[in-house]
Amino acid sequence: MKASYLVSAALLAASAMPAAAGEVSDGKVKIGILNDQSGVYADFGGKWSVEAAKMAVEDFGGKVQDAPIEIVSADHQNKADIASNIARQWYDTEQVDAIMELTTSSVALAVQGISKEKKKIDIVTGAASTDLTGKQCSPYGFHWAYDTHSQAVGTGGELVKQGGDSWYFITVDYAFGYSLKDQTAKLVESSGGKVLGEVRYPLGSTDYSSFLLQAQSSGAKIVGLANAGLDTSNSIKQAAEFGIVAGGQRLAALLFTLAEVHGLGLQAAQGVVLTEGFYWDRDDKSREFAQRFFKRTNRMPNMIQAGTYSAVTQYLKAIDKAGTDETEAVAKELHEMPVNDVFTANGKVQADGSMVHDMYLYQVKKPEESKKDWDYYTYLATIPGDKAFMKAEDSGCPLVTK
Repeated sequence: MKASYLVSAALLAASAMPAAAGEVSDGKVKIGILNDQSGVYADFGGKWSVEAAKMAVEDFGGKVQDAPIEIVSADHQNKADIASNIARQWYDTEQVDAIMELTTSSVALAVQGISKEKKKIDIVTGAASTDLTGKQCSPYGFHWAYDTHSQAVGTGGELVKQGGDSWYFITVDYAFGYSLKDQTAKLVESSGGKVLGEVRYPLGSTDYSSFLLQAQSSGAKIVGLANAGLDTSNSIKQAAEFGIVAGGQRLAALLFTLAEVHGLGLQAAQGVVLTEGFYWDRDDKSREFAQRFFKRTNRMPNMIQAGTYSAVTQYLKAIDKAGTDETEAVAKELHEMPVNDVFTANGKVQADGSMVHDMYLYQVKKPEESKKDWDYYTYLATIPGDKAFMKAEDSGCPLVTK
């Protein structure tokens, strides 16, 4: 049987009743952008995602159903307890209707649990764990932009095709790292490759020498970096110092975005194969959006920031179509509406809350290949959404039936 979005009898009854036009519960729509603004993921999403959210509100006209739209933001410092306290305060006392971005999987999972308890919408664009749409899925939770499965299929899959059939992983020691490593290892092994080992390290480490030496001595063809943000940048810098690539091994940056390439520079990042759901120079539509973003921030957006723009826009469209900001009605529209915007065309939300869309494989250019500022990527391939993302019936989400 086709996967379906399971709802209670009460929700079915509620959705059958038309909402009154302009029915916004407290006279405004308030969206919280909760992410890392001071740590290892500050460029990955950070205040730039907040700007993307504000752009979405402005482009929508500043109002929905005649109610003003407000963006609030906070720094969760990559700590689930801090994020949970902020989320509860926002929901309980500050009348926040939805929380988005949520960089760091441990944070995103904690806030999604609170959102489910409070019957509030959360849309994750910054975190990667497939548990968000798997065993810890929520009828009010949505996963935008990318996940660990799409990164594994994209970057990991391409390197296996190129003969990278033995891997050693350097994994950041929390939910995101485990998920990214496990998804990639599964793909490697199912393709006939071998995982020779793994070392885990604490988030935000600055010295990767012992981890890189272990990877080097393993003899693996591919050193898989199951990390992101500054952790990835620092890993790549120090790998060059130890001659990892010069010695014949390849680095697989399993979550590497435009922000980190810019921070690292083409000299250090050249040749890295990566997967993103958005690139500013992809087409005329993406270029127009990126130039407007650049005027505000002096930088081009990565898939997290463009994904946040998309998530905020789609949430506002859902309120407009439902005629209300009531959570059940908005969640229903989010599950049913196609996603067509600057981020993606013909995206679709599955029963588990995952937004399925095409992903893109790129290789970082050599310095001499770059023709203008932020001209960093050479396009390699498109990974169709149905290949990049897990099917809802395979996700383990208890809301989904087969």
